[in-house]
Amino acid sequence: MKVIPAIFALLLLSSTPLAVAQAPLPVPAPQPSMQPAPTPPPPSITGSAWLLMDYATGQVLAGENIDTRVEPASITKVMTSYVAAAELKAGKISAADLVTISENAWRSGGAGTDGSTSFMPLGSQVKFDDLLHGMIVQSGNDASIAIAEHVAGSEEAFAALMNQYAQRLGMTGSHFVNAHGLSNAKHYSTARDIAVMSQALIRDFPDEYAYYKLKEYTFNNIRQHNRNSLLWRDASIDGIKTGHHSGAGYCLATSALRDDQRLISVVMGSTSEKLRADDSQALLNWGFRFYETHTLYAAAAQVAEVKLWKGKSDTVALGLVTPLRITLPRGRYNDLKPSMDVPAQLLAPVGKGQRVGTLRVSLDDNVLVERPLVALDDIAEGGLFKRLNDGFWMWWEAD
Repeated sequence: MKVIPAIFALLLLSSTPLAVAQAPLPVPAPQPSMQPAPTPPPPSITGSAWLLMDYATGQVLAGENIDTRVEPASITKVMTSYVAAAELKAGKISAADLVTISENAWRSGGAGTDGSTSFMPLGSQVKFDDLLHGMIVQSGNDASIAIAEHVAGSEEAFAALMNQYAQRLGMTGSHFVNAHGLSNAKHYSTARDIAVMSQALIRDFPDEYAYYKLKEYTFNNIRQHNRNSLLWRDASIDGIKTGHHSGAGYCLATSALRDDQRLISVVMGSTSEKLRADDSQALLNWGFRFYETHTLYAAAAQVAEVKLWKGKSDTVALGLVTPLRITLPRGRYNDLKPSMDVPAQLLAPVGKGQRVGTLRVSLDDNVLVERPLVALDDIAEGGLFKRLNDGFWMWWEAD
């Protein structure tokens, strides 16, 4: 992701009030007279739902059936690890806690089942951190259940926690009833929600996310490999999670980081392990080849300065509360057109953080992003003479 805070700046407004200010972009260096080629369509994907999303902006670059309910299978464990990481951060549990493997965890997710397991013996005591490794790297259902029981007392209570965290993250199409992802009619998600969940894990808990790039883990003298075959194929890929059962098909959520740009792909309902990996790789390659992400404005940096009437200062600086990042087709940065709407006559007092206008960034007459412009400083009313003088000139210019 390229950070370009200075050259993409709106011109400071003059003292003449404007309702709308149009901002020119910097003049690029002379280039051959050639328009960039249109972005080709994404690769053909085999699956019931899929998408590609830019991590920094959350912008969906391509997708199909992205809000359709699907069975998440073991990708559920991304949500389980998110909840566990949040509870660890809150100090409610510790990575060094010893957890007893219950009969429920052993019987429902252990070696005697058809599902993936970390081979944790019944009644054994296992460090919580080992459970995390077992769930993330080995996709152990027994580890997932043990984590749920330790964090919340039962799988049912833990599922309630999962749904609470999912709601906070804006995952509007998901509902969880277990920590491992085995099939249940009331256990579902969407490709978009899985991308949002993955984005949140990477952003909020990078240390825990680092477990997802481990290629193998040994527990109880049994070495198992990560099922994400892309970890061996592409060094830029550092996660995320595979999933499979008969109802879900073969699923894969993947993330890769190349030259400071991170993308997240989600492929659900594929027909084989190889195909889910090949399709995910093709999506990532397409995204990195044809899209780029820029930071246009930093948080609290001055974007513009506008005329302020009847204040102790004649102007007020405007900026954004959060950084403004944007993802667009490669080679189109110099075609972006920023503009802003501000009041024709802005009056003091103005409070820091007060919304006073709107910033828009367009490409080919399509608005790509719109953000509130806020005052960067507190500016009180001026004295009596200042208010009277400004009042006269406001009346004169409005006439």
